[in-house]
Amino acid sequence: MASTPAPPPAPPKPAYAPDRPEPPFPWLRPTIRIRLTLLYGGMFLIAGILLLSIIYLLAAQAVHVGNELPFKIMEGSEVKVYSETCPNLVAATGSQDQFNAALNACLNHQRQKALDDLLSRSLLALLGLSVIAFAFGYAMAGRVLSPLGRITRTARRVAGSDLSRRIELDGPDDELKELADTFDEMLDRLERAFTAQQRFVANASHELRTPLAINRTLLEVHLSDPGAPAELQQLGKTLLSTNERSEQLVEGLLLLARSDNQIVERGPVDIAEVASRAIDQVRAEAEGKGVEIRGERGLAVVQGNGVLLERIALNLVQNAVRYNVPEGGWVEVRTEVKEGQAVLLVSNTGPVVPAYEIDNLFEPFRRLRTERTGSDKGVGLGLSIARSVARAHGGRIIAEPREGGGLVMRVTLPV
Repeated sequence: MASTPAPPPAPPKPAYAPDRPEPPFPWLRPTIRIRLTLLYGGMFLIAGILLLSIIYLLAAQAVHVGNELPFKIMEGSEVKVYSETCPNLVAATGSQDQFNAALNACLNHQRQKALDDLLSRSLLALLGLSVIAFAFGYAMAGRVLSPLGRITRTARRVAGSDLSRRIELDGPDDELKELADTFDEMLDRLERAFTAQQRFVANASHELRTPLAINRTLLEVHLSDPGAPAELQQLGKTLLSTNERSEQLVEGLLLLARSDNQIVERGPVDIAEVASRAIDQVRAEAEGKGVEIRGERGLAVVQGNGVLLERIALNLVQNAVRYNVPEGGWVEVRTEVKEGQAVLLVSNTGPVVPAYEIDNLFEPFRRLRTERTGSDKGVGLGLSIARSVARAHGGRIIAEPREGGGLVMRVTLPV
């Protein structure tokens, strides 16, 4: 019987840290307020041009430009005419036909001048009204879009895991109020879901830690018995190591669940001090593996939770020490403030990491290769926890392959 082929693996998720590139011509992508303003002003301008054209054509038809005079000067009439605007009338008094032709040309000229004056004044009026219309359209577009701004501000607060916020938009039952009400209902469901998750984390914290602690105590008591056989001693050590690994896994999962929520208790934390504490905890392991820890750590103070930020530094430094070369390896830990951001940089020597595998490092339990994630090197949650804590603090973490082997981990946090 032929075996069923395995399904193809899912494509890797996009990297967390890189920013999206800006469009080459941002001025070609106006905001919706500008587009509404152009729409309002453009409709007014088109309507004004059509109205002006109709008025001009009606006025031209009314004054009969180009038509002959409705009257003529006949023979025997003694008419003397003086005109400053039409001097040809005075020169044409010697001949009846010349006089009528000059009078006709003069009146047509005056009619055309009146139409030109009407057109120029109308265009100036249309230009002034268009400026007012665009300004009025910009103001009205802002007023129409103000509920969307309120929805956006609420969504930004919710993005920081503040699920207690609501839009509560007042006004008529139009499309914007329907959108706001739908958004509020979604927030209600999300808040209930997150509350249930927090309750589950609290219960799991108690229910999972207690039996593991009991197992550890029993194993330690058994190992303290000097009369126990050597086989049982070896079995007890193996079970104690397995139990310790289970405890680390439970602590990592609980920390990962908690760090996805908003950081409520914040205070000034020096990233250099946090990194130094992490190095002190890993120094013995680094000396045992022959790994040198170096680097300058400058002052970089951020607002955050010191325990969680120390977890970021500890996970990164531990990974840098454990996944290193067998001999002559080093780990460089640096902290600095650059462009308004506190930067924690951890780089190390180690195996060559393909660039296409970088994204998988941040996924829980996703292992790059078996030689990088042996059973004695952790539970596969370190970088997932580091990314989650960085996000909760409004920061980000970037992983880049180092030339010659190893990784460069960069954590940036807002100052």
